[in-house]
Amino acid sequence: MTVYLVGAGPGDPGLLTVRGSEVLRRADVVVYDRLSVASLLDLAPPGAERISVGKTPRGPSTEQEDINALLVERGKAGQEVVRLKGGDPFVFARGGEEARALLEAGVPFEVVPGISSAVAVPAYAGVPVTHRGLSTSFTVVTGHEDPWAATETDWDAVARVGGTIVVLMGVATRAEIAERLMAAGLPADTPVVSVQWGTRPDQRTVRTTLAGLGLAPIEAPATVVIGAVAALDLAWFEHRPLLGRRIVVTRAREQASELAGTLSALGAEVLEVPTIRIAEPADGGAALRAAASGLDSYDWVVLTSARAVERLLAEVRDARAFGGVRLAAVGPATAAALAERGLVADLVPDEAVGEALVEVFPTGTGRVLVPAAAGARDVVPDGLAAKGWTVDSVEAYRTERETPPPDLVARAARADAVTFTSSSTVSNYLAAAGTEGLPPAVVCIGPVTADAARRAGVTVTAVADPHTLDGLVDELVRLLGREAGDLGGPARSLP
Repeated sequence: MTVYLVGAGPGDPGLLTVRGSEVLRRADVVVYDRLSVASLLDLAPPGAERISVGKTPRGPSTEQEDINALLVERGKAGQEVVRLKGGDPFVFARGGEEARALLEAGVPFEVVPGISSAVAVPAYAGVPVTHRGLSTSFTVVTGHEDPWAATETDWDAVARVGGTIVVLMGVATRAEIAERLMAAGLPADTPVVSVQWGTRPDQRTVRTTLAGLGLAPIEAPATVVIGAVAALDLAWFEHRPLLGRRIVVTRAREQASELAGTLSALGAEVLEVPTIRIAEPADGGAALRAAASGLDSYDWVVLTSARAVERLLAEVRDARAFGGVRLAAVGPATAAALAERGLVADLVPDEAVGEALVEVFPTGTGRVLVPAAAGARDVVPDGLAAKGWTVDSVEAYRTERETPPPDLVARAARADAVTFTSSSTVSNYLAAAGTEGLPPAVVCIGPVTADAARRAGVTVTAVADPHTLDGLVDELVRLLGREAGDLGGPARSLP
């Protein structure tokens, strides 16, 4: 049994340390606070208990003594406990108090440091806390009213130190902090940068001066940087094209990571609302295994999805089994899945749809294997049969409906866009949300998916061209990117 005091970092889940990820993945219990990113909780095992002990400014809060007691209780019960805290557990996060309580109770614990918002948040706003010629030091101070009241801090000493001043939890006391620093000798025109929800897709930067800090429109949680470096604007994070946009991904959980990762890298907040899950064939894969063992009896193998490639190749012990069999892929994504496994597609149509594959496929009289999803359209097998081929269409996997929880559906309705990558994602999403639960923009990966959406009464905003995940991302950037609409600049400058 061990209690891990884990720093979750300032918000971007990618800033969680490797050690933090390791202990989360084997946790029995995760005790988390308000600033923890929800997606980090998904790293814990599905059966792990998740307990919120968040503190809300001037709102409902869990007393620190109760948190300490909870950690001791669960630790003594022999559970692996992760106490997930924003930033670093030992930087204004009361991690020391929790460690002391565990130590006194004889409960083993480990501290897993996190990246502090004092350094990371300014960096995400393009402000280095030290810079040659401007600042050779930085001071981190809390502006929190309790237990270290801003009125009790020696702000004269803070001002005399020079360099950069980073204030955490100082939104409510910012006017008094500014007055005290100016009274201590800092010029009224000293540059100030405030970064709200730093490192997250909803990051918002406000630039002002020490004199204007008290009236600046700043909301918690914010990191405030005071000093010459605050005049620097080396912005990068807030220049990403999809920053501030919320986009819904409806693919199966095991398929969503590639699309979600790309959209996140472009600044979007990705809301994964899986509407399908991948299941084994009804026969347990017997037909697919039989076909894989007799590949040399086929002239062509036609793959209509990357998932079909994965399932077929899982049954092939040696790529030499393909021998002289030619390979056709419905599009570049499927061809890429083959290439990842050392196989080159002999035929790829210009348009990633079954109709285009049938059109360019040669006529013949040999045998063709088509491993596909159960219930897939018959366009490819029927089209190839019409061209003279003997077609064995084999079930490689099934897609089943997954019903997302109502609260997730409600959040998705408030997003900027929803993406659909198959007809089943459309029908399953609508079964859970209805057309009234759709965000303003609906983007489909290809014409088949778009047609399914239209038949269901959905107004399709755009169709990816090419019909690939990359094409889908490009279409989202075109529709929602900064140049496509008024999202505001990367920062607000105030007097």
